[in-house]
Formats: sequence, C-alpha cells, structure tokens
Amino acid sequence: MPTSVNVAVVFYSATGTLTTMARAMTEDAEAAGATVRLRKVAELAPQAAIDSNPAWAANIEATADIAEVTPDDMRWADAVVFGSPTRYGNVSAQLKQFLDTLGGLWQAGELADKVYSGFTASATPHGGQETTLIALYNTIHHFGGILVTPGYTHASKFVDGNPYGTSHVSGQGDLPVNEQTLTAVRVQAERVVKFTRALKDGLGA
Repeated sequence: MPTSVNVAVVFYSATGTLTTMARAMTEDAEAAGATVRLRKVAELAPQAAIDSNPAWAANIEATADIAEVTPDDMRWADAVVFGSPTRYGNVSAQLKQFLDTLGGLWQAGELADKVYSGFTASATPHGGQETTLIALYNTIHHFGGILVTPGYTHASKFVDGNPYGTSHVSGQGDLPVNEQTLTAVRVQAERVVKFTRALKDGLGA
C-alpha cells in the first residue's frame, strides 16, 4: 500500500474564482491518493461590503458548507496548499490573518518539514500573480517548510507560464476558471502528493 498523505487545501475567495480552484485542487489531490481537508479562512470584510457585490454575497452562500480552517488542520496535514487572490501583489488580508495566528505552532516546530504550495488569481495577466505567490512563500521559509511548486516540469507549464504555482486571470469576474487553469491545478496537486509521499517515505526509512 502507498504511504498515506494528508493534504489541507486552505483558501480565501471573495467572488468564487479561488473557490472553484480550491475545489478542483481537492478533487485532484484525492484522485492522486491523498486524504484531503478543504478549508476556508474566516471572512474579515464588513457585511456592507459583501452585500454591495452580488458575486461576493453569492460566494459566501456557496461556501457555507466548507469548514473554516483551524490550527488543528495544520497539525494534521503533511502538505498544505494555500490559495489567495492577489491584493496589491500580496496575499489577501484574510489569509494573512490566519497565518499570523500560527505563531504557537511555529514556535513548537509543528509547521516545519511539511510540504507547501500555493495558487492565486488576479483580474489582469500582470496583476501580481507571481509576487503574491512569492510573498506567500516567504512565510513558508519561516515555517521551515518544503516548497513544492510546479516549475517547468510539465508541458502544460509552457502554456500557462507560471512555475510558481497555478494562477488564473479572472477579468472582472467574466473569465471563469478554464481548462488551462484546471490542467495547471491537476499538475500541481499531483506533484504535491507525489513529493509529500516521497518525503514521508524517506523520513520513515
């Protein structure tokens, strides 16, 4: 039997693009043999802001079935895949707030030696996708985590062009997640599971 692998997919989504990507990441990681927890981070925006955007309000309703992430999910996971839209070339405040609550786990060394990866979306092709992922990965270095990114290891990466992780251009919400993005998600999920399993096998030997 292959070594068991626990993957947490932890994401923030305002209007639904990252929700679609996170659900696909979950399905693909499960298909690769992992046990997966899909978790959202808590919403911090005021209700008035959410209500002002129908897509935002609809996504809140559509994700009501997804549990909010807790530190216990981080303990449980062998690998964590974080998803965040770009916010001025950086991760969203909602995801950052959760990361900032993990000081106790970090001090105890419970975030180290796990596999981490990330995915993102922006309105425009050069809207901060790469810098968002790199900013996210700065945190992973402090965790003592092991980054597993797609790189240019699959032919599809020469099409979507992002070696740092999966990214999608959503426009003003009029460009839904497409086959190119879903392929990138699958490649990333399979790579995360593959190397997490290899890491566990190696450490257990």
